Amino acid sequence: MAELAQTLNPAVAAPEVAPAVAALTSRPTLSAGRMLRRFASRAWLLVALLIVWEVIARLSPTVFFPPFTVVIGQFASDWFTPDPTTFFLSENFYNAVPISLWRLARGWGLAVILGVSIGFLLGRSPVVRLLYSPIIRFWMSVPNAALLPIAIQFFGVSEAVTIFLICFGSMWLIAINTADGVSGVDQDWLRTARSLHLPRRTLYTRVILPAASPHILAGLRISVGFALILMIVAELYATTAGLGHDVALYQQTFRYKQMWSAFVLIALLGIGINVAFDLVETRLLRWQRRAGLASL
Repeated sequence: MAELAQTLNPAVAAPEVAPAVAALTSRPTLSAGRMLRRFASRAWLLVALLIVWEVIARLSPTVFFPPFTVVIGQFASDWFTPDPTTFFLSENFYNAVPISLWRLARGWGLAVILGVSIGFLLGRSPVVRLLYSPIIRFWMSVPNAALLPIAIQFFGVSEAVTIFLICFGSMWLIAINTADGVSGVDQDWLRTARSLHLPRRTLYTRVILPAASPHILAGLRISVGFALILMIVAELYATTAGLGHDVALYQQTFRYKQMWSAFVLIALLGIGINVAFDLVETRLLRWQRRAGLASL
């Protein structure tokens, strides 16, 4: 077991190299000024686009495309309230957002269970991978929104349509990334684990799963964005409540400021979900030295 520990985590088995490993994996603390400059360097394009939005909407007034400042004012009145007993959130917020997020959680959670399970089967069994990989690639190439009419035929206008669409559209991304991670585990680690006669459960939980976790979490990160999109698509046509339903209702009743307000809320929810996922991913993969765009 000591050999396996040294192979998988040299800093544990060799205390003398632990400071060097810690120096490589730690990030320097950023000053407030440097953090502000980094934020400005990343946000300038968004600010520029919002300014362009405001200018175009002011120069060509139309009810279909209100200025950004008007949308922000509508956003504040639609989704927030000065009442602290409701945590400053309006009745519209509670009537739409929790319902949508609950659907998202159920559909994506089921996709995680199925996707990771399928991915492990594909990654560990060449026979299963040979037989079923073409089928998975086929379903990945099918536009998921095209399955909405079929889902309505089977489930009717109900929450099951949204959950099915989220699950079915997200799990293939998770499965493929999981399979790539599992099949790419270092063979020296596997041979060392087998030489130590590790139980199968320990092999999976202590060797294969940690080694494949970067690929798995990458699949989860991508899939949660797709899940949010599919949730809105399904709610546009197959529900009677939720953010997507509100967007469709506002469009049909010519309340375009409220429609754009709902778009802003959906965008902020997507950003919030990605930020939360990034924090979880950073915590779980704190042993991994990040590089590339993720480390910027």
